Amino acid sequence: MSGVGGVSEDELPLRVGVSSCLLGNEVRYDAGHKRDRFLTETLAPFVEWVPVCPEVESGMGVPRPTIRLVWQGGEVELREVESGKDHTRRMARYAAKRVRDLRALELHGFVLKKKSPSCGLERVPVYGPRAASRNGRGLFAGTLVDALPSLPVEEEGRLHDARLRENFIERLFAYRRLRTLFRGRVSTGRVVAFHTAHKLQVMAHSPAAYRELGRLVARIKETPRPESCAAYETGFMNALARAATPGRNVSVLQHAAGYLKKQLDEAGRSELAESIQDYQRGYVPLIVPITLLRHHVHRFAIDDLAGQTFLEPHPRELMLRNHV
Repeated sequence: MSGVGGVSEDELPLRVGVSSCLLGNEVRYDAGHKRDRFLTETLAPFVEWVPVCPEVESGMGVPRPTIRLVWQGGEVELREVESGKDHTRRMARYAAKRVRDLRALELHGFVLKKKSPSCGLERVPVYGPRAASRNGRGLFAGTLVDALPSLPVEEEGRLHDARLRENFIERLFAYRRLRTLFRGRVSTGRVVAFHTAHKLQVMAHSPAAYRELGRLVARIKETPRPESCAAYETGFMNALARAATPGRNVSVLQHAAGYLKKQLDEAGRSELAESIQDYQRGYVPLIVPITLLRHHVHRFAIDDLAGQTFLEPHPRELMLRNHV
């Protein structure tokens, strides 16, 4: 689909929100930052960052007193550690308005600062009279995920894990393709084509979800279009949020290899099967059987596989599948 100046949507940068300190901006309570090299060096060429610092943007300033989540009267509040000053209502008002503005920007994802009382996505300490529990969520993060439940959101700390990193980046690009599909007039043919192209990718995450999505597509003509699109978006993004396992990847690879039985000779079939088996045993990363499979797909022009996003769900320059 065309984008700005005739450029394809797929060639435009992803638009991703990010906790500002992760880009190296000195906005933390101590006037420091938490620059993340993966975000600022590896991912940056593919992304248009939308930096957000809830604490600064809600008026707390830099530097500022340390704040934390506390239990107060049965509610979680945002308070300064030393003075006890309450910032809960201010943050809630700010977060609601900021998330409305972010919705208008049509983000493709968001990276949050872990453990932050405003940005932390999970396991944020909540302090009580006697001890702290690690079951909290930052006030801004909570507003964000409640308002945009399909948006790929992750904490920067979890992106240090190769499988979680690959999954998150996969979801970013998939969400952009999905939002591009739903922009403008949504025809049944375009939805069917999208669903078909993502068959193997979704199956690697959840075969059951793929079947359920297929039933949604089959009923698309009988359902009001906004309702069917919303249901498909929810099901599709929930499926991809379930990490693909080596076992499901092997099943998908073997399924794809079946399309090549007639084209490959015995040596070629054995080579591909051995490559998949080596991945299954943990001897080689996923990129090895994927590369061989992709080679044969292009060599023999296998139309049923050529458009499958499973073969290249994100730019190969990121080398994400070299580590899973």
